[in-house]
Amino acid sequence: MGRSQDLIDLHRLLQQGDRLAITAATGMGGIGKTDLAWHYAEQYQADYAAGIWWIAVDQLVVKVLEYALRMELPPPPEQFDEAAKVQWCYQKWAEAIPQGVRLIIWDDVGDVEAYRCLQPFLPTDDRFRLLITTRANLPEVQQLPLETLPPLAAYQLLYEQIHFNRDKRAEIDRRILAEQTEAGALCKWLGDLPLAIRVVGSFLNAEPDLLFAEMQQRLQAETVQNEALLPVEAAFNLSWAKLNPAEQQLAKLLGLFALVPIPWKLVEAAVEHCRQLFLPRNFWQRLFSKAVEPVQWCLLLEPGTLERARRQLVSLSLLSRVGSEQYLLHALMRQFFAAKLEPEADGLRQGFAVAMTEVAQTIPLTVTLDVIARVKPAIPHLEAATVYTYLVSGEDCDSLHIGVAWFYQGQSVWQEAEHWLKACREMTIKRFGEKHFATATSLNNLALLYSSQGRYGEAEPLYLQSLDITRSQLGPDYPITALSLNNLAGLYRAQGRYGEAEPLYLQALNITRSQLESDHPITALSLNNLAGLYRAQGRYSEAEPLYLQALDITRLQLGAEHPNTALSLNNLAALYESQGRYSEAEPLYLQALDIRRSQLGLDHPNTASNLNNLAGLYHV
Repeated sequence: MGRSQDLIDLHRLLQQGDRLAITAATGMGGIGKTDLAWHYAEQYQADYAAGIWWIAVDQLVVKVLEYALRMELPPPPEQFDEAAKVQWCYQKWAEAIPQGVRLIIWDDVGDVEAYRCLQPFLPTDDRFRLLITTRANLPEVQQLPLETLPPLAAYQLLYEQIHFNRDKRAEIDRRILAEQTEAGALCKWLGDLPLAIRVVGSFLNAEPDLLFAEMQQRLQAETVQNEALLPVEAAFNLSWAKLNPAEQQLAKLLGLFALVPIPWKLVEAAVEHCRQLFLPRNFWQRLFSKAVEPVQWCLLLEPGTLERARRQLVSLSLLSRVGSEQYLLHALMRQFFAAKLEPEADGLRQGFAVAMTEVAQTIPLTVTLDVIARVKPAIPHLEAATVYTYLVSGEDCDSLHIGVAWFYQGQSVWQEAEHWLKACREMTIKRFGEKHFATATSLNNLALLYSSQGRYGEAEPLYLQSLDITRSQLGPDYPITALSLNNLAGLYRAQGRYGEAEPLYLQALNITRSQLESDHPITALSLNNLAGLYRAQGRYSEAEPLYLQALDITRLQLGAEHPNTALSLNNLAALYESQGRYSEAEPLYLQALDIRRSQLGLDHPNTASNLNNLAGLYHV
């Protein structure tokens, strides 16, 4: 990269003895700030024995909590504000690994005002080092300006980009030596910007007979046609013109994804949904339709075409491979591709939105460790797809918001969960109106979140609205109505309003027994909830058979290792403990704890609750 001296200078600035060192790598877009930070973290990893956290500042709180969760640090108290939660995580990180220096990288701090807003999130411990990438000149922060590459480094980067083909290196060496002056002039015209040089070098690698002077002339012609174009954009335009229609279409599709690594299987899923969305739906349509007509707008349906398109984008440095089956766009490149997507190209947008919706629908309310590991790389792309919910069918349009919210809620990242559930409520009201069933679902989900946080005053009116809509739209005896009754009754039970809770629980149980099979999971839920109410009132003989029935159903329908089975075991154990039947309670608590440790993780609130219950039993 020709950045070796920058790496040395950056390391010197960050190693400031026994005090907190904050350094900003500054420069214009395309200068290579993020690239330099990545190389620095990789090259000097051994100097940060306590660890390195890479934080995209637009998701600072979420990313800090994710790192803390990954390190199995104690979660911050729920009542803390965002800044306090972040400081808590810093503190627990320092306590968990007291020796050694640790590095935090804040990538893409927008401007001075944005940096000022981030002041409460700055680490204060002198064992921390903070590296910031930004285009702004930040006050009171030592800076490493990245104006441009030095001429020799720019020339070296151009040489490296053209030098990929090992079979033709001797020929390439002769080409470089014969046009040293022209190569240097080309780099200078590009402003010695690493991104522009990389793209142009890749273009020249694909055009071995194109002279450097001719390349510069082409770029200059682009800028003459559009005076607003920067050299880096002119380079993008030339490379864009080299792409065939299928390759351009893939680039447009990639511009829809978030600015984080893209698992390639998500791209394949989006393309596959383009196929499914427009293929003939029934026998007669298939019989009288030509095979190419339904999908002629999509040029990527043949797997070989999709793979060739990907290879071409990579070969031209328009797309980077950053891991096994993972690819990344530079921020400027993503912006360029997104601008190429025509307003009428809703086919690609719909394929993207439906594919991300399908992923979101696999996220359950109870998020296990396996679920987190599976969907975490996709979450930013699910968030990006929420803009296109208007292209998703009505019955599925809320799945993206709900799935993302449950992902965060399952990890106790309450603020993010609340944001997405509120966004879901607004989206369903706007699309369907205030009395639609989808709106009732969004109200119910937001109320569930508030209930889990003990925010009962905010939850109750939402539950009541949801129940009214469900009763009016689906009828008083519909199973979904039973769920609404259960949730409202649970709120009353948590507040000690047992007289109001019991009739609602009984209504819910009667509905599920009459409308569903006797061993349906919703029936188990109703049994479990009513039993919990009876236990809270000391009506143990009425509670026990209900708990036993619920446990049998959950084991049968969901499996012995499901988190809901752990809940049933825990509840039955609590009943036995309340009756002084300690020898019967202990093995049930232990079984529930094993399930929650394996399925939810050591630091999940439900695991902590289970540990607390078991400790309480032993204390007695």
